[in-house]
Amino acid sequence: MSNQRKKDVGAIVHKSGVSFRVWAPFANSVAITGTFNNWQLTALDSEGDGYWAVLIKGAKAGQEYKYVIMHGDQIVEKNDPRALQLTTAAGNSVVVDPEFDWGTTTPQPIAQNQQVIYEMHVGTFNRLDPATPGTFETAMAKLDYLKDLGVTTIELMPVGSMSMQREWWGYTPEYIYAVENLYGGRHQMLEFVKAAHERGMAVILDVVYNHFGPGEDLDLWQFDGWNENNKGGIYFYNDYRAMTPWGESRPDYGRPEVRQYLLDNVRMWLHDFRLDGLRVDSTIFIRNLKGLNDDPAEDLPDGWSLMQKVTSVAHKINPQALMVAEDVGVNEYMCKQVNEGGAGFSAQWQVDLPHAIRTALNAARDEERDIRAIADQLQRRFNGDAFKRVVYSDSHDSAANGAARLNEEASPGNPVSMYAQEHALVAAGIVLTMPGMPMLLQGEEFLQGGSFNDWQALEWENANKLAGIVEAHKHLIALRKNQHSNTTGLMGQSIAILHQNDEAKVLAYHRWDQGGAGDDVVVVINFASRSHAEYTVSFPHPGTWHVRFNSSWKGYSPDFKEIAVGDVVVESNTGTLALPSSSILILSQDK
Repeated sequence: MSNQRKKDVGAIVHKSGVSFRVWAPFANSVAITGTFNNWQLTALDSEGDGYWAVLIKGAKAGQEYKYVIMHGDQIVEKNDPRALQLTTAAGNSVVVDPEFDWGTTTPQPIAQNQQVIYEMHVGTFNRLDPATPGTFETAMAKLDYLKDLGVTTIELMPVGSMSMQREWWGYTPEYIYAVENLYGGRHQMLEFVKAAHERGMAVILDVVYNHFGPGEDLDLWQFDGWNENNKGGIYFYNDYRAMTPWGESRPDYGRPEVRQYLLDNVRMWLHDFRLDGLRVDSTIFIRNLKGLNDDPAEDLPDGWSLMQKVTSVAHKINPQALMVAEDVGVNEYMCKQVNEGGAGFSAQWQVDLPHAIRTALNAARDEERDIRAIADQLQRRFNGDAFKRVVYSDSHDSAANGAARLNEEASPGNPVSMYAQEHALVAAGIVLTMPGMPMLLQGEEFLQGGSFNDWQALEWENANKLAGIVEAHKHLIALRKNQHSNTTGLMGQSIAILHQNDEAKVLAYHRWDQGGAGDDVVVVINFASRSHAEYTVSFPHPGTWHVRFNSSWKGYSPDFKEIAVGDVVVESNTGTLALPSSSILILSQDK
């Protein structure tokens, strides 16, 4: 089998017709059937390297097709692994003309220290009808809302064509080239990306390369009839390396054609869809057979080299592409440059942060709150760079899998209670003032309740009912992005813990870039249910410090027990201020 990249794999539209090329190295013969030949059989020619090809003159975009593969006495019908559209996941492949009018907008790269990411599940984000999922079109209707909120980057959960019999999170990939029709399909997704770019927002996408399916009903499974050990055939490992937590469905990263299949998928998203980056799911199961860190005996070198190629290909297409790894091993080499032996990712998820925030906020009693974990999380970084991590209090993972959203766990059954509101704003304040790229889970800004799931529509009426909580998120994001030119430090690399009172449950920290008035920022958090009329903390230097954000303000919620916090005059290195219960304060100096 050749190591050379094969061009024009899949269905390619030409002036005279459509060429079809498919990889089926163990097939005795391959034919194609579709609307262009009245569902009769047209043979493909073997190209001698495992690929089969044919040009169907007169075929055109919109026509349906399938491959008919013979292996020994076995004859199977299969969808095209590279189909750009399907009628349904259980239906037929569809020929697609990839041309699209992008207009004149050129997306501008967003620096990592300016990012505010919003995780979106298209099927539930803006679901207008309980009988149908949300679509890219309905999501587009909320782009101005996200822009106004302050979001810079939308992170889409996987959108590949899905089977109705499987979960709709998108993390059981079947057809990684085709966009789910019920979400609006390929064209609507292109329109969504274009509309986001026109508003100055970037779009990145979750992709799943650690497993396919799982399920023996996958078209990829024993695609051309061949297998070993009754396993998945040409697209999969056929030995012990096949095993993952999701079934015996790990792709064969050492097989050149499988590597090309995955890398061409990266090329499609970055080039054809003009996405601004990718978030690669569960990379630890790409690089290690058992999902373990620092475990050379089970490491998968082919998986590591594949990740290096994924990031290299993406950055060749777009040098500013935001390539994010979800790697529970929090291994620094994930974010090292490829030429240093690293995997080359721009950043990785700080997957243990949500637990630390919950431990500090949602304990039943004040004395049980652990703020040490927060102090530790604030100071973490990868490779000496604070912005090589994505930080968040909730994600689709932390708010599911037996857990719930942070505000739901704070106040079970009443996720919009005063208690839940207070804790949600403290959590958002931590995420938006700590070093790293902050991310919000859809609906977090208006206290969506329950657990994350793939069917429950966001309760958009809460965006009006809890307009003050949404406004608080806007204010936090504006401070995070230094929109008032007095919180530059929140975009800087540096942080220092100024005060940690494990008994009173009060934590204060200093953020800065270059330092000085308009740059230095002090954040004071009271995790306890007790307020303080006067509380003394250290400050970086003397002068007058102004409160830029007080989470207890009644303008955010009429339920809050607001304590007004005035300017703090620091004469040496300490200052005294009122400290509301369950609150976060952000202070800085005027230039």
